[in-house]
Amino acid sequence: MAHTRSLFGDRIRDPNIYRVYGATLLLGIAYGISLSRFSLHLGARGFDEAAIGTLGAWFAGGILALSLPMGSLIQRFSAKATLVAALAGYAVSVSVFPYLPSYGSIAAVRVIDGACSVGVWVSSETILLARSSRENKAFVTSLYTNTLAIGYILGPLTAYALISVIPPESVFLIAGVLALASSAFVALKLDRELPAGSGHGAPSDAGAPDPDARAAAATEEAKGPLSGVQILLRIRNSCYATFAYGYFQASVVLFLPLYMIHEKRIGEHQTTLNPAFFAAGMLLFANPLGRVGDRHGHLRTMRLLAVVGLVMILGFVFLDRFEPMAAAVFVAGAALASISPLSLALQGVVVGVRDYPRANAYYNAFYGAGMLLGPPISGFLFAHHGGAAMLYHLAAIWSGFVLCTILWYRDDPAARGAPLAAVAATVEGERKDPVATDG
Repeated sequence: MAHTRSLFGDRIRDPNIYRVYGATLLLGIAYGISLSRFSLHLGARGFDEAAIGTLGAWFAGGILALSLPMGSLIQRFSAKATLVAALAGYAVSVSVFPYLPSYGSIAAVRVIDGACSVGVWVSSETILLARSSRENKAFVTSLYTNTLAIGYILGPLTAYALISVIPPESVFLIAGVLALASSAFVALKLDRELPAGSGHGAPSDAGAPDPDARAAAATEEAKGPLSGVQILLRIRNSCYATFAYGYFQASVVLFLPLYMIHEKRIGEHQTTLNPAFFAAGMLLFANPLGRVGDRHGHLRTMRLLAVVGLVMILGFVFLDRFEPMAAAVFVAGAALASISPLSLALQGVVVGVRDYPRANAYYNAFYGAGMLLGPPISGFLFAHHGGAAMLYHLAAIWSGFVLCTILWYRDDPAARGAPLAAVAATVEGERKDPVATDG
C-alpha cells in the first residue's frame, strides 16, 4: 500500500480508494473469466446466436431494473454494505450459471447478474467520488476504469490456462470465488461509513482529509438534497456520454467483427484482437486524459475525445486493411473509453456528496439503456442497410453528444472560470436555480 501511495504522491490520500481498486481488480478478473466463456458455454449447450443475444438483453434489463432503486438502497444502508452484498450476489449468480437447466433459468440469473453488477458500479463510484478531492476526481475514476480493464485482460488469460486442467464449466466457479473474495475484502478492509442519507455522507477526517469536501458536506446538510429533476439537469452531459458509450460498446462487440469479416474480408482470427487493441488504448490514455480533464475541464476534454472517436468510427467505412483498422480501434479505445471516467468525474463536481448515490444510479441507468437499445437497432441497420449504415448511425450518436456539450457547455464549472477548489460553493449556490447552467 505504501508503495502505491508513493507512486501517486499526494494525489490519492485515502487508503479506502486503493481498497476499492483492489476489490475492483478481483471483480474484473472474475468478469473476464465469465465473459470469455459465456457464449462458448451456451453454444456448447445448443443455444443459437439469437438466444445468446437475447440473454445479453436480460443482463441489460437487470441493470435498468435496479439502477434507480440502487441510489435509495445506498442512502439507506451505505455504499459499503451495498457493495458487499452486490459482490456476494454476483458471486452466487456466476457460480450457478453453468449448471442451470433451461433458457428461463439462465435469463433469470442474467437479470440478477445485471442487478448485482449495477450495485457494484453505483456503490464503488459513490465511494470513489466521495473520497476524492474535487481537483482529482477524473484521476481517481480513470484509475478505477484501468483497474477494471486490467481485470478484463487477466480474466480471459486465466480462463485459457484453467480449461486445460479443469472442466470448462468449473471456471465459472473460480470466477465466483474471486467475486466472493472481493466481497470479503471490502467487508473486512473498507472503513465503516454511515448511510449517505444520514447527513454524514462526507469522508471522515481520517479517511479523506480534504477541507473542501468537508465544507461541501456541511453546506449540503444545511440546504438539503437536490430533487431528482435537478440532479438530472446537472448530470445530463454525463448521462448522454454513458448512454452513448453503452450503446456503442454493446453494438461494436457484436457487429464490428462481422463487418470486418463479411464486408472488408478481414480474417476471423485477426478480428479477435479488436478487444485487445481497444483495451490497450484505454489503459494507456485514460489516466493521462483524466489529468487533462481535472486541470482544463472535464466537459471540454470529453467533447474533444468524442470528435476523435467519431472520426475513427467513420474511418472504418473507408479502411480496407487490418493494420489501419487496428490502429483506428486503438485510437477509439483511447478516446471513447476515456470519456467514461471523465463523465463520472464531471458529475462528481456538479452535485454534492449527499446526492452521489442517486446521481450515480441515474448515470448507470442511462448506461444500461444504451446497452439495451444499441444491439437491436444496430443489428437492424446492419441486416437491412449494411455495415456502413450501422457505423454512420453510431457516429451520429456521438455527434449528438458533441452538440449537447456545446449547447450545455456551462454545465461544467470550469467553463465558467470557477476554480476547482471553489466548485463546492458554486454547486451549492446554484441549488436555488436548477437551470442556471443552461448558458
